[in-house]
Amino acid sequence: MAGPSDRSVEITRQSLGHYEAVNPRGGRLRFAAGESEDFTPVELLLTAIAGCSAADVDYITVKRSEPTTFAVRIRADKVRDESGNRMDNITLTIDVTFPEGDAGDAAREILPGAVQRSHDRLCTVSRTVELGAPVSVEVV
Repeated sequence: MAGPSDRSVEITRQSLGHYEAVNPRGGRLRFAAGESEDFTPVELLLTAIAGCSAADVDYITVKRSEPTTFAVRIRADKVRDESGNRMDNITLTIDVTFPEGDAGDAAREILPGAVQRSHDRLCTVSRTVELGAPVSVEVV
């Protein structure tokens, strides 16, 4: 039985190399393997890391001031070696600006700590990637 900490997604094949993920709340996301304008699974992994940290930083800093700009970029190198395919050198860049004034100053002051807290503790996605988690596979 699923508990409050359980997370799940179901994926169905739409056509060769094209899939749709559905979450328990009914959200849908199409993605593809190979050459397509759709996101690839690796791009979704990078999106998940960046999105998780973006949300953490946003929720922390917006308590002081609404940002005037908020952009997050992530890049990584795909490696193929004796260990198999994986991503390496993952770099997340957060570019946030706040308006002039006391509220903006307060948000700017806590921004570095918010980014660090997300990286070190809050972002479930990047913490899982960095710490590693076993993935079991079964065929039913």
